[in-house]
Amino acid sequence: MALGPKLELRQSQSLVMTPQLMQAIKLLQLGSLDLVAYVEAELERNPLLEREEGEERPTQEPPGESSAAVDGAGEVPVGGETADFDVAEAGIDGSGPALDTAFEAEAPDLGERLDADYTNVFQDDAAPEPLDPGRLVGETWSQTSTRGGGSDEDYNLESYVAAEISLADHLAEQLALAVTDPMRRLIGRYLIDAVDEAGYLRTDVASVAEKLGAPVELVEEVLAILQGFDPAGVGARDLKECLALQLKERDRYDPAMKVLVENLELLAKRDFAALRRLTRVDDEDLADMVAEIRALDPKPGNAFGSTPVQPVVPDVVVRAGPDGGWLVELNSETLPRVLVNQSYFARVAKAAKGEKDKLYLSECMQTANWLVKSLDQRAKTILKVASEIVRQQDAFLTSGIQYLKPLNLRIIADAVGMHESTVSRVTSNKYMATARGIFELKYFFTSSIASAEGGDAHSSESVRHRIRELIDREPADDVLSDDTIVKLLREAGIDIARRTVAKYREAMNIPSSVQRRREKQVLA
Repeated sequence: MALGPKLELRQSQSLVMTPQLMQAIKLLQLGSLDLVAYVEAELERNPLLEREEGEERPTQEPPGESSAAVDGAGEVPVGGETADFDVAEAGIDGSGPALDTAFEAEAPDLGERLDADYTNVFQDDAAPEPLDPGRLVGETWSQTSTRGGGSDEDYNLESYVAAEISLADHLAEQLALAVTDPMRRLIGRYLIDAVDEAGYLRTDVASVAEKLGAPVELVEEVLAILQGFDPAGVGARDLKECLALQLKERDRYDPAMKVLVENLELLAKRDFAALRRLTRVDDEDLADMVAEIRALDPKPGNAFGSTPVQPVVPDVVVRAGPDGGWLVELNSETLPRVLVNQSYFARVAKAAKGEKDKLYLSECMQTANWLVKSLDQRAKTILKVASEIVRQQDAFLTSGIQYLKPLNLRIIADAVGMHESTVSRVTSNKYMATARGIFELKYFFTSSIASAEGGDAHSSESVRHRIRELIDREPADDVLSDDTIVKLLREAGIDIARRTVAKYREAMNIPSSVQRRREKQVLA
C-alpha cells in the first residue's frame, strides 16, 4: 500500500465560539454579585467604559410602561420589541470591520435607546446620587451627618454601631483575666486559635502538646479553664461534650442526664424505650430531660462575630397589577449601568500615532460596545423568561404552593422561542421576589406526579407540601404511616407510590411513623 499526500474537500457546519459570544454566554449565567464584580473588572481594564451614575437621561417612559405585564389570561404584553438571544441561533461571527461599522452607526444614541427600551431597568427619574457611606439607614438612604453649621436633627446613633466582637477576642479577654502564667497563656492562645466559629476545638490535645513542647497534662488543664469560659460549651471536642459542659454550668449534669447525653444516638432515633431502661426514669422525667437537652445550644460560638449572612437580592420583582394580573420588572439595583465614552474615544483616536495604539483603541471600543450590548440583551432575556414563568405559575402566585404546576425547561424554551440551554443559564443564580417570598427561578421547575383521576399532573413540590401538612395535622394517638399517606393522597387525586412518599419524607427530615409515635407518646 503506497503512502502519499492527497487533497480532499469536505463540508461541515459548526458553531464558532467567538470571544464576544463567549462573553454573552458568561454574562447570561452570572448572578448579580458576580455580574457586578465582572463589570467592575471591565471598568478598570477598559478606559472607554464609564459608569452611568450622576448623569441625567434624556428620555423616560411613563411608569406604567416600564415592566412586562402578565394578566390572568396568560398574555404577556411587553412594550417594544424584545430580541431573542439564543446561542444556537445568534448570528455572531466577530468580524472586526463590519462590527465596528455597525456600532459606529448605533453608538451615538446607544444610551438613549437603552433607556427607551429598558425603562423597567432604570425606573427612577434621575440617576442615583453617589452613595455616602454615612447615610445608610435601614433600606433607604437618608442624611445622617451634619455639615458645617447645619442642624443635627437627622442625627442617627444607629449609623455609628461598633464592630461586633469575635469569639476569639471574647475568649482572649477572659483568658487574660483567668490566667497569669505566661506558659499557660501561650497554650490558651493556641487553643483559642484552634476553636472554630461554632465554638468547637478542632484539634486534639496530644498534637497541641507535641507542637508546643508542653506536657499533655498541662494542656488538659488549660483546656479545662477554657471550657469554663463564656459562652457555656465552648472548647468542646464533640457535641456530647458541648452539651455536658452546658448542663454542668446549669448544675443539671446528674447521673441520669449523663447517661442520656452519652446515648444521643438513641435520642436521635427517638428510641425512648431504650433510654428509659438506661436512665431508669419514668416517662415524665424523661420528657423533662429531653426538653432540657433541646433547650441547649449545639453551636455556642455562633453568637459571636460570625460572618453576616448575605441577603438574597432578587433579580426580578413581581407585583400585582391594577387589572388583576401581574407586573414583572427587573430590579435596577442588580443591573450595572455602563456607557461607552464616545467623546473620549474621539479625542484619543485623533492623538493616536502608532499602529499599536490604534489597534488597542479599536479593541477597547469593540469590547466596550459588546459589553453594553451583552448587558442589554441579558436584561431583556431575563425579563422575557421571568414573564413566561409568571404566566405559567399564575395559580401558585394567586393561591399558594399547593397549586404549583409541574414545569420544565422545554416548556419555557418553546414558549419564548429559545434553546433549553439558554433558559437554563437564565434561571441559574437568579431570584424572583413575589408576594409569597423570594424564590430562585429554578424553584419553579419541578417534576410532575400523575393525577389519579386522569386530570392535570401535580408538582412534586406541592406534593411535598401536602405530605408535610398531613403529618403536621396527625394526632398523637393516630400517627400516619407511609401507606396511609399514600391512600389519603390518592383520595385527593394524586397517584403516588409508597417509596416516593418515603423519599419525600426523608428529604424533608421527617422521621418515620414509628419514631414519630414514640416521640408523641413521650411528649404527650
